[in-house]
Amino acid sequence: MPNVTKFKIGLCQLSVTSDKNINLAHARSSIAGAAKQGASLVVLPEMWNCPYSTDYFENFAEDFDHNKDGSPSFSMLSEVSFSHKITLVGGSMPERRDGQLYNTCCVFGPNGKLKAKHSKLHLFDIDIPGDILFKESDTFAAGDQPTIVDTDVGRIGIGICHDIRFPELAMLYQARGADLICYPGAFNMSTGEMLWELEQRARRLYVATCSPSRDSVGSYTIWGHSTVVGPFGEIIATSSHEETVVMGEIDYSKIQHRREAMPMERQRRPDVYRFVDFQEKKP
Repeated sequence: MPNVTKFKIGLCQLSVTSDKNINLAHARSSIAGAAKQGASLVVLPEMWNCPYSTDYFENFAEDFDHNKDGSPSFSMLSEVSFSHKITLVGGSMPERRDGQLYNTCCVFGPNGKLKAKHSKLHLFDIDIPGDILFKESDTFAAGDQPTIVDTDVGRIGIGICHDIRFPELAMLYQARGADLICYPGAFNMSTGEMLWELEQRARRLYVATCSPSRDSVGSYTIWGHSTVVGPFGEIIATSSHEETVVMGEIDYSKIQHRREAMPMERQRRPDVYRFVDFQEKKP
């Protein structure tokens, strides 16, 4: 169990515009508001600095590795995490790297330093006739590494939006000792109503999801409903679809209570099936 077992988390459900400077100022203000309410961990939405649309990704993309001076979004996240002494899961942003674009989440510590980057592993391609057609893979390359990071508020696994649909990733994070999984996301109205809450409540750890608000600019209408879920699947804090800051309390002692009350880790049947972490086997 981490040294800090109980703390406040803030989810900044932001309204995203087509003006990056406005989005940065808006995020800065929302992060400050969450920190003022006592949040030690703040989470931003998927594509908080850029409309969720293939029309915008290329023009809004930034190079986080080699051109930090030309990356105002990255620089702002570093600055505010340091100024407010918080751990910041910086939603996701379009990243330009090695000639390709990635949907990337940056995690910063209270010292303002980058602790980890996660590029979305499972790209969102959907075609529901008469409802929605969207192919994220037309623009973005997929990441190839799961991301788990030790922070001042525990060991956190990172996923982005469609990553939540794959329980294998959550199982991997649980096997590696994660206390919490953060999923910045932007589900649409169809998948949001059917799956957003359901997926979160099935993970058996603390889960925090953060979405843009429904009035955001983009290719489709966003579901919203940023949420904090506990290890029993209980809803700790949630929102509707409007812009807001969702505040919740994380208490890691409840994870151990869940494991004692419902000892599923001991009830697994390795004689029937087996979970293999291929990344851990690499030298």
